[in-house]
Amino acid sequence: MFIVNETRRRLEAGELALGIGMRQARTADFPQIAKTCGFDWLFIDMEHSSYDVDDAALFCAAGLGVGITPIVRVPGFEHYHSSRVLDSGAQGIVAPHISTPEEARRIVSACRFPPIGKRSMTGTQPQARFATMSMPDIVAGANKETLVVCMIETPEGLANVDRIAATPGVDVLLIGASDMSTELGIAGQIGHAKIEDAVGRIVAACKAHKKHAGLGGVYDPALMEKYIGMGMRFILSGSDISFLMAGARARSEMLRKIKLR
Repeated sequence: MFIVNETRRRLEAGELALGIGMRQARTADFPQIAKTCGFDWLFIDMEHSSYDVDDAALFCAAGLGVGITPIVRVPGFEHYHSSRVLDSGAQGIVAPHISTPEEARRIVSACRFPPIGKRSMTGTQPQARFATMSMPDIVAGANKETLVVCMIETPEGLANVDRIAATPGVDVLLIGASDMSTELGIAGQIGHAKIEDAVGRIVAACKAHKKHAGLGGVYDPALMEKYIGMGMRFILSGSDISFLMAGARARSEMLRKIKLR
């Protein structure tokens, strides 16, 4: 029996699924910390960190053990980027810079077993606690419990958003607001009308094709509330380094304000 992908269940129930980015954490304690803090999924970032496959595998194993969904952002489209971390326990893959339906189909092919994709068959699965299973059961369980997330980060991706959302095997379209704003010539202006329009178009495409809309790169509370109100449900809430720095800065500022006698 495969471990239930709780993030998928939350999305299917119309609830928010809250993720925390991992770029600086280096120990297996972090997934348990994230779970205790109320997060639903880990965004294990292999695109913008020095994490290797062994690091990702460690975090995935720890996440599976405490009931927080390990999802890995892979650095590229090559099939082995996805297959190696899926074989190591990931319950989802985030593919960056998906701009065409052809690219979406390529990542689906790498992440899903036939007949949906062409992922290569392996043996026992960490996601099934290494229980002996028949090959048909492995195929069915893995295809059911794996999330495939396509990041929409370019004007081309936005122009093709409906066709990307229509791609069989894709579960989530996740806006990368930082890259999108940069590509649109409004770098960092996450509240700009062009970003709001992009959010609206992604939500509409997801609703039309029964997929889930995701929000990344937006951390201002008012904007997060606004875009969630528009239909975003798969939420990258922040990262380990940003939360660490915010907490540390608040503490140092508090202490600096104490008047010495």
